[in-house]
Amino acid sequence: MESTLHPRNRHHSRYDFAVLTKESPELAKFVSLNKFGDESIDFANPAAVKSLNQALLKHFYQIDHWDIPEGYLCPPIPGRADYLHYAADLLASCNDQIIPKGPKVKVLDIGIGANCVYPIIGHQEYGWGFVGSEIDPVALKSAKNIANINPSLKNAIEVRLQTAKNTIFKGIIHKQERFDLSICNPPFHASAAAALAGSQRKVRNLGNKNYAKPTLNFGGQASELWTEGGEVGFISKMIEESKLYAQQCFWFTTLVSKSENLPAIYAILNRAGVVETRTNNMTTGNKVSRIVAWTFLSVDQQKVWVKNW
Repeated sequence: MESTLHPRNRHHSRYDFAVLTKESPELAKFVSLNKFGDESIDFANPAAVKSLNQALLKHFYQIDHWDIPEGYLCPPIPGRADYLHYAADLLASCNDQIIPKGPKVKVLDIGIGANCVYPIIGHQEYGWGFVGSEIDPVALKSAKNIANINPSLKNAIEVRLQTAKNTIFKGIIHKQERFDLSICNPPFHASAAAALAGSQRKVRNLGNKNYAKPTLNFGGQASELWTEGGEVGFISKMIEESKLYAQQCFWFTTLVSKSENLPAIYAILNRAGVVETRTNNMTTGNKVSRIVAWTFLSVDQQKVWVKNW
């Protein structure tokens, strides 16, 4: 893995399978030598990737119990960690470069997923408290189970069902409730066919000869992979709705996977009347994505807000 990750990311080094299999013996059956003579796993095998994630979360984040239902998104841990570290820098930039830590810092994860990975890393690294929204009852149940079964996560993560399919913040952010940060990894395909094509392309790139199968190493349900209007459509809706909660959330943020979508997103932000917009590039291996952040709070309002940290 290239060392292009955030400086505080724990995953700069290559995976140490000797250490990981010692802590998580189940992983050993998936480890073999690759064509370069290095220990690795078949990243096109969903079971192998899930086992690797279990080992990483146990070794680096002290999570002893982690599982997801078959077919649900099994995300790459290093990339998820990068988002949280850049988000911490965003908050620190408004606080004399000091990262606010502890349960007073409240984060809203839009689309927590069955995996619950963002709240896990955010809480274990910085002690933040999380609320996660989810439209899929199966994913919600899985995330809630992960939060409840691991003692270190107890009372740190609340999961809320989004019953209105076409809304993002409505029904999730309660009256008078305040969040220091919202995070989101939006579905970026515009249709099921595009999501399937993207999955097949990635499996092909991983060298899996059975790439025609509509599965991917990290899986994903429809709501996790595609939405009408694609990435821009989803983020546009998020920006418009964020105006309603301008005084209840300090920084709204989202991942943007495609750089060509940035001009449209910036135009929507400008029309929404945000006070400030920031963009951070993230590089994980060969993949480049961006975090776009916006706030409606004036400089004076920001100064008042951070006094609560």
